[in-house]
Amino acid sequence: MAASVATGSPLPESGVLQGGADAHVDALIEQSRQLAATPLGDRDRLASLLLAVPFLVVSVALALIAHSSRQVGLWTFLVFVASYALASRIDFEVGTGSAVPTQLVLVPMLALLPVQDVPLCVVAGLLLGGLPDYARGRVPIARSVLRFVNSWHAVGPALVLVVAGQPEPTPRNLPIYALAFVAQFAFDFGSTALRDRLGLGVSPLSLVRFMVWIWAVDLALAPIAILAALGCRAHPSLVVFALPLMGLLAYFARERQVRIDHALELGHAYRGTAMLLGDVVEADDAYTGSHSRDVVTLVLDVAGRLGLDAREQRDAEFAALLHDIGKIKIPGEIINKPGKLTDEEWAVMKTHTVEGERLLSQIGGILGNVGRIVRSCHEDWDGTGYPDGLVAEDIPLVARIVRACDAFSAMTTDRPYREARPVDEALAELQRCSGTDFDPAVVEALAASLAG
Repeated sequence: MAASVATGSPLPESGVLQGGADAHVDALIEQSRQLAATPLGDRDRLASLLLAVPFLVVSVALALIAHSSRQVGLWTFLVFVASYALASRIDFEVGTGSAVPTQLVLVPMLALLPVQDVPLCVVAGLLLGGLPDYARGRVPIARSVLRFVNSWHAVGPALVLVVAGQPEPTPRNLPIYALAFVAQFAFDFGSTALRDRLGLGVSPLSLVRFMVWIWAVDLALAPIAILAALGCRAHPSLVVFALPLMGLLAYFARERQVRIDHALELGHAYRGTAMLLGDVVEADDAYTGSHSRDVVTLVLDVAGRLGLDAREQRDAEFAALLHDIGKIKIPGEIINKPGKLTDEEWAVMKTHTVEGERLLSQIGGILGNVGRIVRSCHEDWDGTGYPDGLVAEDIPLVARIVRACDAFSAMTTDRPYREARPVDEALAELQRCSGTDFDPAVVEALAASLAG
């Protein structure tokens, strides 16, 4: 069975992140990892027990009632359980979740063992695979109840094959095994969705985009697993020859985890640098610093409403925080002048976007890219802005969002030369200038955000 996503899919220690679909990918990954070491809440524990107990009842009943002509020794059962345990410990992170290659063992189990015994073998393998984590204290032992919940995926195909008379894995019987795969996915999704709905209040529809990754991994491994099953028909214990492949997958999984760890650390470093630069701006000019932080909240809300992806929302956050970073190069007597600026002073003031780009380009990387957005944060929709006179969609979308949110925040904040304007009045001004100064779609999204 392929595994766990950030919203609570079937890896042994998975769980759901509320609102994960709209959160940044790095936050999803980190929260998903932390969840594995967190004790179950009361509601989640009850929901998990409500699924674990029926699983045991159904699996034991299936093993006692159904009969099979397949005869294998205890050693073969032990080999399959141990192989499943090893496969369950391979955690290959994909997107915001992860996958385990247990499909390589599950398919041979269904093809070679008495099918009625497969669900109990699966849960035994998952429990055995979790023992090292429980022994080291990495995972609370109470979370082992999730191993039973996550074993429901084996019940679906077992039922299909038992009803079909436990046919051999031959080309003629491929439609039956295809139906078994469908039952595997259906029981997998059903148990996960029910647990997450009852235990965490998460809508089943929100799981689909994450479960697709799991099903894709299962389907990709299925042909290899079928070949392994066919090759082991005479001697089922030969399934151990799949272990080198699992070892290779484990190596790649570890390498990928290290790269993700480094990417997360780098992301934290960039965010820390952005916050530090924001503090520098605030120390130089208290209004500009606090104003920038206010703009961040508005920008992220509008970015979400306009459907920006996680990377674009990250850039929007940094651009909102740093859009005035270039003002640290502007003389204080201009920044804090209580009256209207002269033409010469205004010409100096307008250089702050270019200075901001230059400062951030010296840092490079993500912030270097954000610098190009910062440069355009005072461009107008009709081309009358600065410094490059860009028009309409030639202006980066993130810059258009920051432009409108920056103007709204400025109008609703006290300045040295005027008092703050009421929210309704400021919004009316934005709408009046929609299509000239501001992107109409951004103004509409900002208005919706303010309306709640």
